Amino acid sequence: QVQLVESGGGLVQPGGSLRLSCAASGRTISRVSMGWFRQGPGKDREYVGSISGNGVNTYYADAVRGRLTISRDNVKNTMDLQMDSLKVEDTAVYYCAAVGSQYGVGYVTTLSHEYDAWGQGTQVTVSS
Repeated sequence: QVQLVESGGGLVQPGGSLRLSCAASGRTISRVSMGWFRQGPGKDREYVGSISGNGVNTYYADAVRGRLTISRDNVKNTMDLQMDSLKVEDTAVYYCAAVGSQYGVGYVTTLSHEYDAWGQGTQVTVSS
C-alpha cells in the first residue's frame, strides 16, 4: 500500500502562485497514474488534474486548465502541482491520489473511484 503526504499549502493573494508537493512512500509510484482533487468549503470533492505513470500524459479540469500544471519525479517518488494565476474560487483542501497498479503507465483518469490511495490533504486559501 502506498502512503501519500501533501505539503506546500498556505495563504496566497489572488493572482499569486503556490506549489504543492505530494510525497509517496510504501511502494514506488513510477508506473502509477496520479492525480489531484480538491474540496472547497461547502462543496463536493472535485477533480483537478492527473498525470500518467510515465509522465507523458496529463489532463486537467476545465476550471484549472492553463493555470495549474502537474509534474512528477519518479526517481524521488514525488508529484507536484504548480498553481499560477490563483483565484479566490481555488480555495480548497487539495488531495493527491494514486490509482491502482493494474492500470497502464500511460493511463490518466478523472474518476475518483479508480484512485485507491489518498493523502490527508493540504489547505490552499486564496484571499486578499
